[in-house]
Amino acid sequence: MKKENFLNAIKKLKEVSKKRNFRQSYEISIALKDIDLKKPEEKVSTFVVLPKGRGKKIKICAFVDKDVLAKAREVCDKVILKDEFKKLNKKEIRRLVRDYSFIAEASIMMDLAKTIGKFLAQKRKMPNPKTGGVFPPNADIKSIVNKIKNTVKLEAKKQPVINAPIGFEDQSEEDVAENAYAVYNAVLKALPRGKQQIKKVYVKLTMSKPIVVKE
Repeated sequence: MKKENFLNAIKKLKEVSKKRNFRQSYEISIALKDIDLKKPEEKVSTFVVLPKGRGKKIKICAFVDKDVLAKAREVCDKVILKDEFKKLNKKEIRRLVRDYSFIAEASIMMDLAKTIGKFLAQKRKMPNPKTGGVFPPNADIKSIVNKIKNTVKLEAKKQPVINAPIGFEDQSEEDVAENAYAVYNAVLKALPRGKQQIKKVYVKLTMSKPIVVKE
């Protein structure tokens, strides 16, 4: 599959889709075959950085200790110190989980897990070392924040299909196609048998029917 295949599908999708009175998002769906998600070795779970961005503002909250407080405040939308964890009530925590993505200094992860961790885990929002979201005190926090803002998780849960956002309709067709291509290649690498396990690839807008990406 080439980037041009995705570009052609997105152009066709735009032609046949009705204009809505809100900003629709683009999504990619990759249907899988010959895969047993009950087997640990067949599980598909990976991350991809969208090269052209998510197309929307992602707010980042950092959990840190005092040693990196100043650095974190320069680049994050919200910063919460380790000493403040226990002071947060359930309502405040739920609002945080709803509104933010999270990064954390590695040294305070134990404290985070004991206090706010269960709320983050329920929504699959715990800071993740695989994305760079758990960092040492000397890390370049600005680079981490930029990466997290454009990172998407790719996961087949109960059904053999991976769904992911790839942008918004006011982004250029070329940018959305590049994001779709990046997702497709990340899934290829994550599958045990690569392309042999991809059944169909679709793109769609929020309120549209899916369009097959043809090779």
